This record gives sequence, C-alpha cells and structure tokens, in this order.
Amino acid sequence: MTRKELADILGISLRTLDNWEKEKPDLVRLINQGMALDESIEATKKHLQELENIKAKANNGKFKLK
Repeated sequence: MTRKELADILGISLRTLDNWEKEKPDLVRLINQGMALDESIEATKKHLQELENIKAKANNGKFKLK
C-alpha cells in the first residue's frame, strides 16, 4: 500500500501523515499493527476456507493425492 492510499483510508492528507510520523510515532506504530492484523485475519480466513474445501472433498470421497 502506498502512503497516499493509507492517507486516503485514514481520511487524512499526506501532510498530516507526515506530521504523525514525526510527532506521533506510537500512533503510527498502532496503525501499522492494526493493518498487519487485518492482513493476518484475511490470510487466516483464506487458509480456513482451503482447509474446509479439503475436508469436504475428503468426506465426499473425491480427495485425490498428487
């Protein structure tokens, strides 16, 4: 994600984002942690769906080993 995209998501200007990075590093750290958590949750959901698909195929006798 670009800095511009992040600013848009947060509803702030690039100048405000620059100021936060200089004056509020803890806030920036928390935003980064929140974004990383969101990405991790989405990846986990994807992996869970893949596991559910494998389970369904195995239960239907359609599971094929490579």
